[in-house]
Amino acid sequence: MTQRPAPSAREYGKFFDEIAGEYDSMRPAYPDRLVDQACQVAGLGHRDRVLEIGCGSGQLTRSLLARGLRVTAVEPGKNLLALARKNLEGAGTVEFINARFEDVPPIHGHFAAVFSASALHWVDPAVSWRKIADVLVPGGTLALLSYFGLEEQRTKEDQDMMLAALSRVAPEVAATWPPYRDLDATLTGAEQRRGNVSAVWAWLGSHDVAEDYASDLFDDVQVAVIPLLLEHTAGELNAILRTMSYYAGLGPAQRQALERENEAIYERLGRPIRSSTVATLVTAHSMGLA
Repeated sequence: MTQRPAPSAREYGKFFDEIAGEYDSMRPAYPDRLVDQACQVAGLGHRDRVLEIGCGSGQLTRSLLARGLRVTAVEPGKNLLALARKNLEGAGTVEFINARFEDVPPIHGHFAAVFSASALHWVDPAVSWRKIADVLVPGGTLALLSYFGLEEQRTKEDQDMMLAALSRVAPEVAATWPPYRDLDATLTGAEQRRGNVSAVWAWLGSHDVAEDYASDLFDDVQVAVIPLLLEHTAGELNAILRTMSYYAGLGPAQRQALERENEAIYERLGRPIRSSTVATLVTAHSMGLA
């Protein structure tokens, strides 16, 4: 089976924009408890201005608007932005900017907080951390949210079977698959890197986003997590996989083979396929040195 060339590491959501409808229907929102905690850490009040990097179709944006915040939402994908406009009509005060974050003219010290959910790794890290610090008020808060894979005994068999299937279909993808860690190892690794928020985020997501310079821009890094057990039928799992960036690099035969593998796993187990994930919030305060 042949594999199509994968998208470059930072094509800024082009793949997601091509499947905007599927992305909107399959990607989950973020836990209210973590959004509330981010707002509390930031000391946000009604009508405070916040920036969201990579709003997608508006999952996190809706939560921010529901808390009375004024949101400037940056999203490079035209189709995703159109969905966000539709989804958030009447939900609150939001300004949409259709651009890459790197290309948005900075407004120095304008926002009380900057949010990004499962998107910051698509932004050039040589630019992202400094630009975020620049648009924040002194002492303003960066809040990053995402879901990461988790190793737990109750789901290990299922996750091992799925990774083995991926190895058979696309070994080059499986070879670079982010490692599953248990919760203790996840939090210990983050704690060891607390001096640099970019290193913490790189550790949690296995993303190439760590930059030494970020340690001079942010302090008071905090991590909050909510472990979750997921259960999916083969059809549900395959629908989610179609919204993952690595899927874009698979050829048609590989895609079909992977979906058949997941169907076989579902039939073999005779129950929903289980996986463990951890909803994660990382916050840090700007030191006002940008």
